[in-house]
Amino acid sequence: MLRPEDQFHVGIVAEDFEATLRQVSSLFGFEWSEAMGGSVEVELPTGATVIDFSCVYSKSSPRLEIVRRVPGTFWEPTPGSGIHHFGYWSDDVAADTAELESHGYVIEAIRKGPDGTPFFAFLRGTTGFRVELVTRSAQPSLERGWAHQAAPATGHMPVSSEE
Repeated sequence: MLRPEDQFHVGIVAEDFEATLRQVSSLFGFEWSEAMGGSVEVELPTGATVIDFSCVYSKSSPRLEIVRRVPGTFWEPTPGSGIHHFGYWSDDVAADTAELESHGYVIEAIRKGPDGTPFFAFLRGTTGFRVELVTRSAQPSLERGWAHQAAPATGHMPVSSEE
């Protein structure tokens, strides 16, 4: 099962991305890493699609991820709550996905890496919150990104463990 020490961020999907960043910065003192994003191919229950995705991570812990809303997908603000998902490092995204499914979680999206194994997966639980599993091989790349100062939302999102 997933371990508390592998939880590395809380994701918030924002209706107004820039206003959310300003508010969280001014009220809670968060500073932001360089924006990540671009066209990302994902597999949804309805089939493969490409989405235009962008997000930023806080430079400090507890790590927050603010995601720009993607209309018509599950990357929409969660009604009644700002929390969209809890992100976990995974040594085996496929096995951890299967384990969560055996406990009632439903796959909402998977991104495969160059070798065909899952790079990340989003699953929704019966209590309403989502879990994002991210391959641990992406950790060094994301940590380098978190170290950079914020830039306009035109950055690059790592889409495989080779970036």
